[in-house]
Amino acid sequence: MTNRSIHQVIPARLYNMGDLKVRQPLPSAELDYFDPFVLLHHAHTFFDENIPLHQTGVGPHPHRGFAPVTFVFKGGSHHRDSRGNDEKVSEGGTQWMHAGMGIVHSERPLAYEMEIIQMWINSPAKNKKEQPFYFPLKKEDTPVYMNDNNTVTVNIISGNLHDIKGPIPTLSPINSFTVFGKQNGKITIPLPSSHNVFLYLLDGLVKINEREITGKNFIQFKTDGEAISIEFIEDTRCLLMSGEPIGEKIIAQGPFVMNSETEILEAYRDYQMGKMGVLIE
Repeated sequence: MTNRSIHQVIPARLYNMGDLKVRQPLPSAELDYFDPFVLLHHAHTFFDENIPLHQTGVGPHPHRGFAPVTFVFKGGSHHRDSRGNDEKVSEGGTQWMHAGMGIVHSERPLAYEMEIIQMWINSPAKNKKEQPFYFPLKKEDTPVYMNDNNTVTVNIISGNLHDIKGPIPTLSPINSFTVFGKQNGKITIPLPSSHNVFLYLLDGLVKINEREITGKNFIQFKTDGEAISIEFIEDTRCLLMSGEPIGEKIIAQGPFVMNSETEILEAYRDYQMGKMGVLIE
């Protein structure tokens, strides 16, 4: 297998999102859209212990046309939505929601320290008006692959790795892996040559193709190989994702990802008319 080259390394700059601070390498000045990946937010938050947990985090808000996905690294997330789903997922788990034609949800922390990555993954146009569905995946239900000397652990959330299948169904081919490497660990991960591939480092230090890269960086790979190889110089936590490009124009505005300005206006109208449901916490 040929290892992919690095196209660019994008720093995850810090932004204020209301009361929360998030690191956002995508979209950024360097990369507006990485089909089918729309947005990456890395948040490590310490909530005010004088405020009840159910009053913190993110309150009810709508989505349409994509999959908002939350990977939980510390603490936990309590998901409620207008379709009646009510689930708690703790450290090592994943909240995956296909917003489809529209849904209103909230995400509240389960502890006063929470670290998550939230990804927005585009849905094909043919699926944007389908019924939404929600899939919680707990740590104990997530398949695991380990390298030969157990220095690298890969949690397989969606897609496939070495014939191990992730449980979460996706609307287009998506591999979602959280990777935990110990110092001096090494791994080569095969990925479809047609996929767009990125690796986000939450912390630590790795070497890829003889280049050392520190934590809080987003690594965009070229489509010139069938694998990536990672050497862990320090203990490092990563999110590795690959996806088949959908190849459709998108308009991402507010909480919606659609294919035209008209569809964005329709989404706002439908939300205001209550067509996406109501969530009363």
